[in-house]
Amino acid sequence: MRVAIIGSGPAGFYAAEALLRRTDTVVHVDMFDRLPTPYGLVRGGVAPDHQSIKTVTRVYEKTAARPTFRFLGNVGLGRDVTVEELHRHYHQIIYAVGNEDDRRLGIPCEGITRCTPVSVFIGWYNGHPDYRDAKFDLSVSRVAVVGNGNVAIDSARMLLRTPAELEKTDIAAHALEALRHSKVREVYILGRRGPGQASFTPTELKEFGEMEDVDPIVSPEDLAGCIIPENAGNAPQWKNLKILQSFAERQPGTKAKKLHLRFLVSPTEIIAGADGKVAGIALEKNRLEVQPDGTVSARGTGEIEVLDVGMVLPAIGFTAKRIAGVPYDERAKVIANEDGRVVDPVSRAVTPNEYVVGWARTGPQGLIGTHKAASAHVVKHMIADGAGLEARQLPDPEAIDTLLRQRGVQIVSFNDWKRLDDVEVARGERRGAPRDKLVDVEAMLEVLDQH
Repeated sequence: MRVAIIGSGPAGFYAAEALLRRTDTVVHVDMFDRLPTPYGLVRGGVAPDHQSIKTVTRVYEKTAARPTFRFLGNVGLGRDVTVEELHRHYHQIIYAVGNEDDRRLGIPCEGITRCTPVSVFIGWYNGHPDYRDAKFDLSVSRVAVVGNGNVAIDSARMLLRTPAELEKTDIAAHALEALRHSKVREVYILGRRGPGQASFTPTELKEFGEMEDVDPIVSPEDLAGCIIPENAGNAPQWKNLKILQSFAERQPGTKAKKLHLRFLVSPTEIIAGADGKVAGIALEKNRLEVQPDGTVSARGTGEIEVLDVGMVLPAIGFTAKRIAGVPYDERAKVIANEDGRVVDPVSRAVTPNEYVVGWARTGPQGLIGTHKAASAHVVKHMIADGAGLEARQLPDPEAIDTLLRQRGVQIVSFNDWKRLDDVEVARGERRGAPRDKLVDVEAMLEVLDQH
């Protein structure tokens, strides 16, 4: 069996591992990524100050070392090769392309200067080539981050870290330099529902109380009515409430920076100043309503307040990008699928030999580790569907390389990536950091040409 995996993030690597570990059939995996660098979200999404999470790449390196695995970096689906061409060279295709677009607030003035989707900010400070030239005006003193998930928390934390804290991380050099001179002193994290419905994890939330120069601030009024049952156990929402209560009980802090956690507010408009840039955000206060199925939803009260901020980062979720030739579910904003099998978005008929894993399958949910079992689940479908497929004769395995090189594509192998990795680590040592990332694709390819 020969399988193409499009995308080299956690879900893609976990799918590769599940395929390559099978003993009932021999599987050869070619993993493609549009960037010369692997690891997807681990490299471009995980916050620089969370280095321990990034050690998961050691597991992926073991998968990449298998003799029936190949990495073909710097190859974009729809840019350098088509779905039809992949079908001619492989028995099955897995899409592991993640969610690269942001969900929108859908409110007036959302697109004005200094209101920027959070994915741009994350990509900028992580050195993602797509966002290396992004500009952020950090001369403002107050920033609003809209959303109550870990992405919102990561973004706020990066805005509030001291330069000394950031220097020890693998933050992109251009972002480190900009944040050294940042005037941001207050960040507001805004959630439309209550503290009991927030989706951030307790570990992430607790970090705010341990930062070098930040006081976390929670109004006791926002916690009113949030009762922690005696038998709550270790459920994340109860852990979150305990942490929030500890923040609310703190004496007024003396640290230079403040992190405000606000709940039960929904943005209704971005307020533009005379210069056309963000000058504030209008918020409608909400109340919680319990639905018949037991879920809790937020309903607006009509009461509006204006929060004085100079920048807004919406962080309300992500969507999969559309790829030419790949069925797309317009409602769910993911690759159209039924339990990992790609389907026609209208008829729901199965598209033979095409599968999807990770956020491109489910939307942005689950931590990195949860994708291991989920990808293995989809691989079981592939094995069940693929009986007899290996009898179909394919071109020589190197034929895809020839096709790409004829088009002028410089394919980056996993050994090539290890060379880039060595260069980045060596650069990082000069500033006492884990690595100093190369953020320009052309620069990466030039380094490889020099080798």
